[in-house]
Amino acid sequence: MNTWFAKLTVCISLLLTSSFALSQQSDNGTVSQPDTVATSAQGLPNVQSIDILKQNQAERSAVQPGNLAPTWRIVKQGTENYSSLPALESGVLIQPKAQFIGQSRATTAGEAWRQYRNGPLTNYGGWLIALVVIGIAVFYVVVGKVKLKNPRSGRVIERFTSIERMTHWTVAISFLALALTGLIMLFGRYIVLPLFGHDLFGWLAYGCKNIHNFVGPIFTVALIVMFVIFVKDNFPQLVDWQWIKQLGGARGHASAGRFNAGEKLWFWGGVVLLGLIVSASGFVLNMLVPGILYTRGNMQIAHIIHLIAAVLVFSAALGHIYMGTLGMEGAYEAMATGYVDDEWAKEHHDLWYEDIQSGKEPRIRTEEGAMKAGEPARTV
Repeated sequence: MNTWFAKLTVCISLLLTSSFALSQQSDNGTVSQPDTVATSAQGLPNVQSIDILKQNQAERSAVQPGNLAPTWRIVKQGTENYSSLPALESGVLIQPKAQFIGQSRATTAGEAWRQYRNGPLTNYGGWLIALVVIGIAVFYVVVGKVKLKNPRSGRVIERFTSIERMTHWTVAISFLALALTGLIMLFGRYIVLPLFGHDLFGWLAYGCKNIHNFVGPIFTVALIVMFVIFVKDNFPQLVDWQWIKQLGGARGHASAGRFNAGEKLWFWGGVVLLGLIVSASGFVLNMLVPGILYTRGNMQIAHIIHLIAAVLVFSAALGHIYMGTLGMEGAYEAMATGYVDDEWAKEHHDLWYEDIQSGKEPRIRTEEGAMKAGEPARTV
């Protein structure tokens, strides 16, 4: 009993002595743990003292070996540091902070781009395409194919020559190849990846990227040729405004020349404007434009421009494809064979038909057409 009591007395004495010693150290100016907490930096989570943010790597390593926070603070500032590699931006490990339109806060530029691409651009782009597809489906169910009001006459007009059709189909096929591969790269992680797994999706995405890169220049060259061939018939005219007011015939007859206002809007807005934006940004992404610094920041901006323009032109192209195939009787025949019936021309492009009847425009434009129609060819 006396032994146990003696041990307890010794323990209590040691505790009191330790407390007194700590108190003396605090009074002599030595910083204790409670003082460190008391000087915590306001508003900085997990930071015990504002002085920590002023430490360089050598000072931090002396007190906390293995803690590389000072080094990574420098890295995340995006400043150029030494690198033995000769590549552009090799001395910048992480880009400085950036904030794209609509983002709530700035973060490192690479992460900001990733969030922007996988966030609003993918979401809004996907919904736009889906709404266009649904709208076309509803229109087809409600309205159906626009059929000729009168029987066909049996006489034909050479609407497109073989050169015009070949150019159009080159643009169309290359565009569809770019659209399909682009959609897989943009939405594949949400649709293809869950179905087929990482291995197959990885090879598919790799193949799509290479097809996309090689088909892009073909599309651009064909686009330029198409512009040269068709631009003379796509200049706006006063009658085009009347066509728009009549909603393309939904509110009554809408007169049109060789191309109506809807086709002209597609030509200037889709083929020319968006087509050139997609092509130019694609050439930048393929690093084919001289005089540009291919930094990560420039490539990220080019990618955003390319994605937005591609989604817009694809959405508009869906309407053009619909009207040229399922939407209108005789429209696909015009581009597939080059010829349209007189009745089709009279109902949909009456001003062009009048010019043909009066001799201002040729009914048959090539020797090939002359053999088919049995009439001599005349070009203008």
